[in-house]
Amino acid sequence: MEHYLNRLNTTQEIKTLYRRFGSNYGWWVMLTISLANVAALIAGTIINVAIPDIMGAFGIGQDKAQWLATAFLAASTVSMLLNSWLIQSYGTRNTVLGAVSLFIAGSVLGSVSPNTDMLIAARILQGAATGVVTPMSMSLVFQLFPAGRQGAVMGITSISIVLAPAIGPTLGGILIDTFSWRYVYLMGVPLSIVVLPMAALLLPGRDPDAPRPPLDIAGLVFLIVAICGVLIALSNGQREGWSSNFVLLWLFAAAAGTGLFLWWETRTEHPLLDLKVFTFYRFTMISLLGFVFGAGLYGSTYLVPLFLQLVQQLTPTDSGLIMLPAALTMGLIFPLSGRLSDRVDQRYLLGIGFLFLAYSSYLMMGANVNTSAAAFVFWLVVSRVGIGLLAPTLNLSAIEGLPPQYLQQGAGAMNFVRQLGGAFGVNVLSVVLEYRTAFHRDALQAMQTWGHADSMEMVYELQRELVATGLSVWERQYVAFAMLGELAAGKALENSFQEGFLLLAVVFMLTVVPLCMLRPRHMRGEQVSLQL
Repeated sequence: MEHYLNRLNTTQEIKTLYRRFGSNYGWWVMLTISLANVAALIAGTIINVAIPDIMGAFGIGQDKAQWLATAFLAASTVSMLLNSWLIQSYGTRNTVLGAVSLFIAGSVLGSVSPNTDMLIAARILQGAATGVVTPMSMSLVFQLFPAGRQGAVMGITSISIVLAPAIGPTLGGILIDTFSWRYVYLMGVPLSIVVLPMAALLLPGRDPDAPRPPLDIAGLVFLIVAICGVLIALSNGQREGWSSNFVLLWLFAAAAGTGLFLWWETRTEHPLLDLKVFTFYRFTMISLLGFVFGAGLYGSTYLVPLFLQLVQQLTPTDSGLIMLPAALTMGLIFPLSGRLSDRVDQRYLLGIGFLFLAYSSYLMMGANVNTSAAAFVFWLVVSRVGIGLLAPTLNLSAIEGLPPQYLQQGAGAMNFVRQLGGAFGVNVLSVVLEYRTAFHRDALQAMQTWGHADSMEMVYELQRELVATGLSVWERQYVAFAMLGELAAGKALENSFQEGFLLLAVVFMLTVVPLCMLRPRHMRGEQVSLQL
């Protein structure tokens, strides 16, 4: 035991806890954090299969419904940067207990919300709690396990980080069809209740002799303005007009918030995000890839359930079940990729992973109302193989090149960038769906005239099928045109989803640029020359 502890770069309290609970203590801690991650991250994507039902229940459009996903991601993105300060100020144990309690409160609030504004507020609470908990597994791996085992542990624990969003739609679909969409908010509560006593017993507390760093309130405010500004502008651009005063004002606020945040973080003594972590070249390149990974992961998890329900008219349960085999596949890939990331050039794993994601998105470009469930299962399995290769490899390769004093900041920054990519991915894809659906609908409706031969042939065919209904000639003609309009609307929606998948494929292929710029694995602490 003492030989093992001497190999660890950790605190004296964690070594004491190892002696108290035995050699498996590290695994018990990782189980606790993993359960918290599963509970929180299921909530991140489980809402996606409920969006069509919520839109119908409250009579809202796509522009507002997407905030149920975006608000969660935006809140978690901001709160991730509070992780380091919370741990230093209150200790790992109290931070987890507080975050899990906040998550439970947000879940209960969402389940009883009478309007969409309160639903979105509940999602903000859930997201804020998730952002605090998610980075902990990365930093704890480097404190609880010696070098050489960290990749394998990262591969196993990463299952909770990415498997949870994958199985969330399946569980959500079953809950919606069996009970109500409100129950999706409560999905993570049972696991959260289990986590509370485990965290109280196993997690290390705060060193009473360590100084309490002040909170970077100004940086937090600037960051909130920057993220909210750009997301609000994107989500309202189609409705308000991209050149409207409303959108331009929020874009200006986003630009100002971003500039002030970067300026302030380089000057304050206790920054919310220590930008010096980005002076490490490898970390910066991996962070760019993490941003794309987050956009693809959350973007595809947002698009697929909506396509299956809105275009193919499947039930939430059926759409969730189609995504289940891919989730199980990913669970098998994670431990393998974690071990491989300790042994092979990580650039190859990253390149193959993004290639799988790009190929999957390319295949989904051909999705239509008649696409079989088997085809979708195969396409999703391809994408999840890519995610399974990427998740642990990105985490390990980003953190392993940092000096010990930057591990906590690096873990928070990496998760921040990935989650920021997710927020942008969902928001941009929502804008693409809304804008391109309107474009295709107008184009198709313009062809529904007496002078368009294909449209008239379709109308005549529909009229012949309506003869058996006993309607008059004029009534059959009216109904036929109405049916043609519905078919055009469905086709417009189908085309917009295909273009969304095309956008994902292009973005994944663009990762070849930072991959080519990525250097081989290097010694800990290699920096680039950036003046901060």
